[in-house]
Formats: sequence, C-alpha cells, structure tokens
Amino acid sequence: MTLEQLRIFVAVAEREHLTRAAEALNLTPSAVSSAIRVLEERYATALFHRTGRRIELTEAGLAFLPEARATLARAQSADLFLTEIGGLKRGTLALAASQTAGGYWLPPRLMRFRQSYPAIDIRMMSGNTEQVADAILGGRAELGFVEGEVDHPALSQRIVARDRVVIVAPSGHPLAEKPVTPDDLARARWVLREPGSGTRSALTSVLDEETLDIALSLPSNEAVRSAVLCGNALTAVSEFVVRDDLAAGRLAPIAFDLPERAFRLLRHKERYRSKVALAFEDLL
Repeated sequence: MTLEQLRIFVAVAEREHLTRAAEALNLTPSAVSSAIRVLEERYATALFHRTGRRIELTEAGLAFLPEARATLARAQSADLFLTEIGGLKRGTLALAASQTAGGYWLPPRLMRFRQSYPAIDIRMMSGNTEQVADAILGGRAELGFVEGEVDHPALSQRIVARDRVVIVAPSGHPLAEKPVTPDDLARARWVLREPGSGTRSALTSVLDEETLDIALSLPSNEAVRSAVLCGNALTAVSEFVVRDDLAAGRLAPIAFDLPERAFRLLRHKERYRSKVALAFEDLL
C-alpha cells in the first residue's frame, strides 16, 4: 500500500465522485479509478459501491477511512519535521476556513504571507464551521478560521478579527429600511446557509429557528446571495458578502441588529506547531 493510494482513496471517499476527486488531486479520472481498483484487488475488499455514476463507501470503506486519514496525517507530520530542519525555505501551510473567512478576510493575508515566503506551498480547504473544526481535529489542516463558536476541549481558539452579520432583502421588499420586530421577521420568508454554518448560527442565536419560514438552505454564501437577488426572501449574511449589492441598491438592509461576531483561529492543543504555521500566526 502506498501513500498515494491512500491519498486517492480519501479524496474519493470525501467527495463520493471520481471525477471531482481527480480534479482535486490533479490526476486523470482513469488514474484515480485504477488506484482504487488496485487497492481493492490487493486486499480482496470492496471499498466502494458503484451504482451507475454514483460511488459510495461500503462498510469496509467506512471503517478504513479513519485509518487512512490518520496514516496520511502522520506522514505529513514526518515530512513537516524534516522540512523544518532547513528553516522556511520550503514547506506547506495547511489551512481550513469557513466560507466567509476563507472567501473574503483570509485571501489578502495569504498574499502577504506568499510575498514573504514565496517557496511555501499554501493549501486551503473550505467548509462550514463544523467541517473546519473536524479538519483540525483530524489532522487534515493545522490552522482553521471560522466565524461560528466551537466548543471542543482539544481545540485552542483566539479571536483574530471581527465581522458584522446583516439581514438583507431585495430592493423594494416590504420590510426594507423600516423598523421591524421579531414577529415581522418570523412572518417573512428566508433563504439561509446550511445548519452548522457560523452565519446561520449568528441569526438563530437571536431568533428562534422554529419560528422562521425557511424556503431554502444553501451550502454557500454566493448561492444564498443569488437566490435572494432573484426572489422575495430575507437572508442573514456577512457584510463582506453583500457590500457591493447594498452600495448598488440591488439589496436593501433590514433594520434589525444582530450581535457582532468574531473570526476565530483554531488549532489543536496537543499537535506539533510548525514553523510555517507560527510564521503565519505572527503575520496575523
């Protein structure tokens, strides 16, 4: 068994799609399919069910996935140890970020880091707050950036920035730009990010989710924004996401304040802190 086979297996397992895994790994779909087939034949164990174009883990594949992830994490740690003997002339900065932090706040800081350390390979995975915390716990990323609160004893967290969540509606909405009450908002229709996202949590920390008429739950800020622009629903998003739409008058603010939230930096308390990650933390 090779580390490359494990890397391919994990990529397919996480995406449940050969082509998307191949794109993420910069390989051809046939190379990915061949690696999985060789692994299954070598151990006479089916790791995936294949039904038409769909692919999903078998019970054996589900049981094997944590082992594969742990092995890759240990290999990455060994590589990191040897790399850092030579200082910051090479290495990898492995990050995970929730969508607002990763899409708006983090990129300028990554560019500043790249200018200072051009030989460092920067890798960033995206997800919601829960998925980012899971990536840190599983060793798939060393640093995480989230908007939502995280409660796990193995994770340390510190505030690195502040963010404002705003409620917006299409221009001309009956609730736009006038005083509103929680009852007004409960009678409105909503489009929100998926459960587990920090943005949704910012709203439901103030309004009872059970009282809201949620027409759609969507997995990205851009999907939420597009749906609201062409419909008659409200949403709660980071001000970063809709700043241009508000300035252009495509969206209108709803006069209901939500608590300010924090962008938090997560890392594992007990894992080795790489020089690369420490250098990035210093930049922040």
